[in-house]
Amino acid sequence: MAVPALVGISLVLFTVLALAPGDPFEELATNPNVPAEVRQNLRVQFGLDDPVPVRYVRWLTSMVRGDWGFSFVSRVSVDALILQRLPTTLFVLGSAQLLGLLIALPVGIFSAVRPYSLFDQVATTLAFIGFSLPTFFTGLLFILLFSIYLDWLPFIYRSDIDASGLRWMWESLKQGLMPIAVLGLFQGASLTRFTRSAVLDVIRLDYVTTARAKGLSEGATIVKHVVRNALIPVVTLVALQVPAVFTGAVITEQIFRVPGIGSLLIGAILSNDTPVVMAITFVFSCLVVLFNLIADVIYGWLDPRISYR
Repeated sequence: MAVPALVGISLVLFTVLALAPGDPFEELATNPNVPAEVRQNLRVQFGLDDPVPVRYVRWLTSMVRGDWGFSFVSRVSVDALILQRLPTTLFVLGSAQLLGLLIALPVGIFSAVRPYSLFDQVATTLAFIGFSLPTFFTGLLFILLFSIYLDWLPFIYRSDIDASGLRWMWESLKQGLMPIAVLGLFQGASLTRFTRSAVLDVIRLDYVTTARAKGLSEGATIVKHVVRNALIPVVTLVALQVPAVFTGAVITEQIFRVPGIGSLLIGAILSNDTPVVMAITFVFSCLVVLFNLIADVIYGWLDPRISYR
């Protein structure tokens, strides 16, 4: 189902963006120094006056071949622009997702094993606070505290660090700490509550009581029989959250001036750079389908009752 889903997504995406207001050559149209025939030749060259179905087929076949188009603003290929920003985005968002999982899984499991204890109440309160505060608010708080008042961390992310070796790694880590923490804590807060709920649902089932009655230790019961089955809905949530982290990081990248995919998308929208907008949004759509497919595969590993036909 992944292939037809991607085709349908691409059709809707291209149609919406093609019919949206705005013209990449709007500035040329208002410039008296550019002759009308030059503007018309550019529109013919890029096929902007062709019918939408023709433009869609041309765009889709080019994407399949690996030709993602040409940026009207940067004057370079779209895939080169995306690959230039991709390492920074993967570093920040990948580290944030890993941080969220490292926080959510142990805290959520221990809260479910000891429900209504002091630890559970504190963790629940902090989780509610964590996913109730938007990332732009916590980002500003982090900048005020760690950059302005304490002067520990830089609040502007630089891609041209004048260093090498271990010093370059240290400077990269320092400037990435705040955006990683903002996104990671937000993801970890929501995952903590979901993990706690999933483990609570499983820990009360009869087969868990049977495992304890057979003399299996509490740790082995939790790890082998509770956590593995409770992770199935958690995997679903993580699979849906990973693409959402990419789209939600647009705001965080703007706050910390991270030169990633999100800031590239914002700049392309503001400048009506349609090829860049279409490529990035289609990549985000592919991530949604891809991680749902990965989640389906992981289900079979977590639950042996799931068979593949």
